[in-house]
Amino acid sequence: MEAAARIIEPFETQDDSLSELEDRIVRTVALVERLRAERDAALAELHAARNTAATSVADAQKLRQELENLRGERKSVRSRIEKLLGQMESLAGSS
Repeated sequence: MEAAARIIEPFETQDDSLSELEDRIVRTVALVERLRAERDAALAELHAARNTAATSVADAQKLRQELENLRGERKSVRSRIEKLLGQMESLAGSS
């Protein structure tokens, strides 16, 4: 009976080792899948952030151009008003 126990024992140990290895492989596969999903989510977030940044830069450039145009218009209007005020003063002075 003792001899039979010695023969069965190595098989049980191998079975346990195989089970442990199988569990480790299953956990590793699950970890790899989770990490890939996290990577894909991070890449999607990066892509969205880059698109947002590009849009923001384009908007800032448009606003800068619009500001320059408005400043030019303001300068032109100021010049025209000063000219009109000068003409009004000259009319008031000649009366």
